[in-house]
Amino acid sequence: MPQKKSFRLWAVVFWLLVWQGVSMVLAAAYPHGALLLASPVSTFIRLCALAVTAAFWQAVLASTARILGGFLLACALAVVLAALAARCRRIEELLAPLVAVVKAVPVASFIILALVWLESRRLSPFIAALMAFPPVYRNVLEGVRGTSRELLEMAQVFRVPFSRRLRGIYLPQVLPYFRAAVSVALGLAWKAGTAAEVIGLCTGTIGERLYTAKIYFQTADLFAWTAVIVLLSALLEKLFLRGVDALAERWCA
Repeated sequence: MPQKKSFRLWAVVFWLLVWQGVSMVLAAAYPHGALLLASPVSTFIRLCALAVTAAFWQAVLASTARILGGFLLACALAVVLAALAARCRRIEELLAPLVAVVKAVPVASFIILALVWLESRRLSPFIAALMAFPPVYRNVLEGVRGTSRELLEMAQVFRVPFSRRLRGIYLPQVLPYFRAAVSVALGLAWKAGTAAEVIGLCTGTIGERLYTAKIYFQTADLFAWTAVIVLLSALLEKLFLRGVDALAERWCA
């Protein structure tokens, strides 16, 4: 099972103090230094002001629904295709160039290309799914390939039903790989999905708010919305991984 990430309070406080110190130096050195780097205090104050507005929660819900929807779609497709690729070498060979291209091509290129084909409101789910697919697919494929052949042969000899093989052999082997993959893929989905919203100017989303803050030099708003993205990504990752762990305990017990 992959190691859990942990953050020490003193380390977080240290970097917040560094952030505050740099912001104060810039504010003292330049007439409009606050526009270059908003302080943690001003960012927090602005975040609290935004959080009491209906527009804030509408943007949060819109972006979360689209990006999370794309991520879940990518997970479903990746698991199915990885299972098929593990059984059929030709399918793996067919998908290998696609996975390599998605991993190598910059996200901005995909976003610009997708804008030719898709409406802006459908852009972020597509890009989020595209970026989340490769790590989940590769990890699940590796997990399936690493399943004990001896156990599978024994299950075949004793004619163990597929449902029991799935719960007793495949899932315990694959779930740690899947868990590690989704931890990475969800962060990629948020980064790519938000970038798609910024470039595509998706109305009523976090990406649109980031673009507006940049246009009007609202640095505190820019940092506040960035903090929202980080918090949402971390929260959803923790909830999703807890769900995976709960299913693992239930199915593999």
